[in-house]
Formats: sequence, C-alpha cells, structure tokens
Amino acid sequence: MKIKKLLDLSQTFYHNNPGYMPYELTSINYETLKPKDGYTSERIYMNTHTSTHVDAPFHHFPQGKTVAQTPVEQYIGEAVVVDLFGIDAHTAIGAEHLKPYEDIIKEGDIVLLCTGWGYKRDWSSEYCDFWPYLGEDGAQWLFDKKVKGIAIDSMSIGGPKAGEGLMQHELLLGNEIWLGEELFLPEELLEYPRWDFVLLPLKMEGCGGAPARAIALFTE
Repeated sequence: MKIKKLLDLSQTFYHNNPGYMPYELTSINYETLKPKDGYTSERIYMNTHTSTHVDAPFHHFPQGKTVAQTPVEQYIGEAVVVDLFGIDAHTAIGAEHLKPYEDIIKEGDIVLLCTGWGYKRDWSSEYCDFWPYLGEDGAQWLFDKKVKGIAIDSMSIGGPKAGEGLMQHELLLGNEIWLGEELFLPEELLEYPRWDFVLLPLKMEGCGGAPARAIALFTE
C-alpha cells in the first residue's frame, strides 16, 4: 500500500482561538522558559469541545460512553465526501442535500460534511453565529444509513441558535454515532469521493469530548 495523498483536516489550537461562545477562551501560556528554567513547557486551559474535537455519547448521556471508552477503531474508516461548498450561512443540511449520495454512503461509513466554513475561521459573526449545520431530517437520514461517524467543518453539528442542535446530538450520540466538529475540510477532498479517514481524540476518561487530530489518506 502506498499513500498517494495525505491531508491534515485539523484546525490549529492557539491562545484565544475562536470557539463556541458560552465557553471560556482557550488559554495557552508558557509555564517554563528555556532562559529561566532550562527548557520550555506550556499549560493549556480550555473546554474539551474546542477547535477540532470529538463528541462522545457522554456529552449528552450521563451513562453513555466517554471518549476513552469508545473503541479507537470507531474513529478510523472509509469516509465519504459530501460537497456542500457554497452553502449559505445558517443553512440546515437536510435530506435533500444528502440524497445525491444515496448510493455512495454505505453502512459503517464516516461522512464528511464539507461546507467550506473551515476557511472562514476567525472571530467574525459569520463564523461564530451563523454556521451551517446538520438539520434534524439530515441527522435522521444519516442515522437511517447506519453511518458510524459524522464530521463537519463548522463550529458544531447543531445550529447556532437555541433549539437547533439537541435532537441531532441525542439521536446520533444516543446510538453511539460519534461526531467530529470544527474540522478543516479543504476543497482538495473533492479530488476523490472516498478517503481513508482517521480522527484520533485524546484518550480522556470522564469526558464527553476531546481535542483530536484528523487526517485523510488516499492510497493505492
């Protein structure tokens, strides 16, 4: 097997990076410095649902699996690229957006919802207040297809306004379909309809979310 192409699908973590507004800002500061202490190290303070991250069932279900309890193989598999580039702000991705992939998305697939929002990442209102999201009928459609994971390049699978995300999270996480949020999904993904995909969260016990590194590989 030869890797023909590899893409990093992760957003960068940095001090005060954009994030979901109810959460405190990410803080990354030096704890030691080479000139003073002989080596440099950093301390991070942030919500686990910040930048590129995974949602596990415990996020919405106290008895659900945490990130650490989810088998690592669940985060690895074949991914289908759904082309939503050019979608309008605050659009609910519904069954009508997904039906063109009816014969492509198979049971056990991972679905990448590529809206282009990853290119917009900053503290703008467009990025932080009006991202496109997976609508309720879209979530039901993917649930019925029996996918094992769904990733999006906007702030959340759910919408930015109150009441726009509870059903999707509870339907999917309640059936152990993990969610990847705030990835960077570039237009290069359109080069191939399917990729090998890896999304590896930190193995964090007692947590319903964890920072993650996402990559896509095309092999031959």
